[in-house]
Amino acid sequence: MVRLLVYIALLLAPLLAQEPVRYELRFPNAVHHEAEVRVTFSGVRGRTLEVVMSRSSPGRYALHEFAKNVYNFRATDTAGKSLHVDRPTPYQWNVETPGGVGSTVVIDYTLFGDRADGTYNAIDPSHAHLNPPAAFAWARGLEKSPVSLKIELPPGSDWTVATQLPAGAGGTWTAPSLDALMDGPLEIGPHVLREWTAGEARFRLALHFQGPDDLAARFARMCEAVVLEEEGVFGALAKYDNGSYTFLVDYLPYVSGDGMEHRNSSVITGARPLTRESAGQQIESIAHEFFHSWNVKRIRPRSLEPFDYERVNMSGELWFAEGFTDYYAPLVLKRAGLSTLDQFVRSMGGAVNTALNAPGREVFNLVDMSRRAPFVDGAASVDVQNQANTYISYYTYGHAVALGIDLAIRERFPGKSLDDWMRAMWRRHPDVQKPYTEQDLEQALAEATSKEFAKEIFERHIQGIEPMEYAALLARAGFALQPASPGKAWIGTPAMSFSDRGVDVIGPTLRGSPLYVAGIDRGDHILEVDGKALRTRRDLDDLAAAHKPGDRSTFTVETRTGNKQLQVTWAQALDVEIVPFEKVGRQLTPEITSFREAWLGSKALRPLPKIE
Repeated sequence: MVRLLVYIALLLAPLLAQEPVRYELRFPNAVHHEAEVRVTFSGVRGRTLEVVMSRSSPGRYALHEFAKNVYNFRATDTAGKSLHVDRPTPYQWNVETPGGVGSTVVIDYTLFGDRADGTYNAIDPSHAHLNPPAAFAWARGLEKSPVSLKIELPPGSDWTVATQLPAGAGGTWTAPSLDALMDGPLEIGPHVLREWTAGEARFRLALHFQGPDDLAARFARMCEAVVLEEEGVFGALAKYDNGSYTFLVDYLPYVSGDGMEHRNSSVITGARPLTRESAGQQIESIAHEFFHSWNVKRIRPRSLEPFDYERVNMSGELWFAEGFTDYYAPLVLKRAGLSTLDQFVRSMGGAVNTALNAPGREVFNLVDMSRRAPFVDGAASVDVQNQANTYISYYTYGHAVALGIDLAIRERFPGKSLDDWMRAMWRRHPDVQKPYTEQDLEQALAEATSKEFAKEIFERHIQGIEPMEYAALLARAGFALQPASPGKAWIGTPAMSFSDRGVDVIGPTLRGSPLYVAGIDRGDHILEVDGKALRTRRDLDDLAAAHKPGDRSTFTVETRTGNKQLQVTWAQALDVEIVPFEKVGRQLTPEITSFREAWLGSKALRPLPKIE
């Protein structure tokens, strides 16, 4: 009987096995930013095949409607006979299949792309930069099928392919499923390749830029330093699916600035040329995206699993996934010796300044700020919004809270730090098969510190809206938090345009600012202040310099309901800055020096490369 069942299973295996979805890609009209895509769906069951272009992309949280860049869509059978196609939605095509179990449908379409970043596609004679959700149509019901991708390079070109996808035979690349394909960006062009190893892992830098080879080699060493320093945070490298991790980097004048994490690679783009002088700023994007190979690609919120390519993916944990990553990027650079103390302090100061002074903190907590990502993460809208008064980026807000928590842990639990929380999260949630919730975050923090501390942090600063006590926390490490412009008079900083007619307020005034309190807002036109016209930004700066906090001025304003004279009380400028004690004449005690070194000193488990 057992032998009979085995025999039957062997007979049925070819019918039950999922045949691969085969993609073919070529570039006959790259000069006009077009590629031609063919997809062969085999083993199709049923009378209708639903073919879809994604609307969202892993690492992005808003809808992007990638179907708008697809045209010349057609469907045929294997003999080239046209198949009937319906279009039920802007991003879906229903193809009437040949019928029968195991039928095959071939679709062809033209893909347009001229934006090189982490979300879209760029195709031109210099390269093809592809984000798979924006490039490749897929079929419902075949998401678990294996995938092959064949790329036909332009004849006579010096293009090669860089991707995290494993190479197959005959110029093909493979993926075990749709998810793996969608998470495998491609840089196809004349990039420079630099490689190194760390333990059993192999790392590759595919760098497309306009510069000498020695600069590429130096930047690769900087990337290696980042890898080793971030390994020190978690205590080990992640297990990359094919034993390697690839940095896909474009520094070209015609690309858009961006960074995007993937499971075994990252995409970094920027229009600023790579030079020895600029590399210190550009490496921060590398640090941010590589940190994501743990935090968000493996330590993964349950709210993002499984990822939905057709709907917005909302998560209340982005303050941790993105904000904490934003904190670690400059911290890692300081630990690795890739940035100065002043550069690190400026980064921390910017986040703290926003967390303390942005009016949005009184509207939404960290969790709700994260849930607003679909409205701000590259989302497009034409209506006027009030984000300036209601929203703080979960990157910046999370960055500031991570700083505060790190310092608080170090103060209250000697020998421990935020690194311990990150390691606890990785132990508890080692990969996407065990995603986490907000409750899991609190429990991991309790494991790293104490239940009471974790409860306090979440109630007051994550679910609540209280700012952390930054002045006292920073002082423990030998940094002063002080007004950036003491005694400076300030009326608010809305976007303004200046002309001979006066000042047009073109952005919202911030809640609590003198202009807001006086009733001045976007769309108003300031004609005079104390009887004098303002025609340039310099005029406004000179006016502020002539006043002190507490002074009152009369603003003559043209509003939607007519001209008004409004009283504005100048206030103290709100901006704060972080300054090392040694720069403000305060003493660095041995205890402070030891605390700072434990925080900012290298944590690398292996020797860092020398960078000249």
